[in-house]
Amino acid sequence: MKVLETRLSGCFLLEPAVFEDDRGYFMETYNQERFEKASGIQINFVQDNQSYSKKGVVRALHYQTGDFAQAKLVRVLRGEVMDVAVDLRPDSDTFGQHISVLLSASNKKQLFIPRGFAHGFVALSDHVDFFYKCDNFYNKEAEGGIIYNDPSLNIDWKLPSEQLLVSEKDLLLPKLERARL
Repeated sequence: MKVLETRLSGCFLLEPAVFEDDRGYFMETYNQERFEKASGIQINFVQDNQSYSKKGVVRALHYQTGDFAQAKLVRVLRGEVMDVAVDLRPDSDTFGQHISVLLSASNKKQLFIPRGFAHGFVALSDHVDFFYKCDNFYNKEAEGGIIYNDPSLNIDWKLPSEQLLVSEKDLLLPKLERARL
């Protein structure tokens, strides 16, 4: 497994070693010892989540605040997404900046998103099964979010706006400047 730091400190792209033959493939999707050695981050995942989305669905930009902040390790089991992580750490040199990474069942890449980041994705294929690990339990009172189309972030969601499907709840999220951090 390759662990590559992105331009946002603490945010890593994981590329697993995939062993293929005529029967299919095998890969180790996560190894705590290897990840910690390569990243310098100690992590204990406590919750796994999975979602299904159809093409154009935007699930963004979400985070947990305070003691309920979550680090996530995200990947795609079926389909393809544009995955986005936004640095919300006030003391960070990259506060308010984001990265976008194409994650798919075929490239098998994963993105590690540390605590203090907002996260979201858009489904680029007809069907997407999305899976992620969290290092803290979900808490409804600690929910935070930023509107997906905040002009200060200028995120390219890779699809025309009329093809994006955003929940009513996510359409009510504030811009970064008014977000509850």
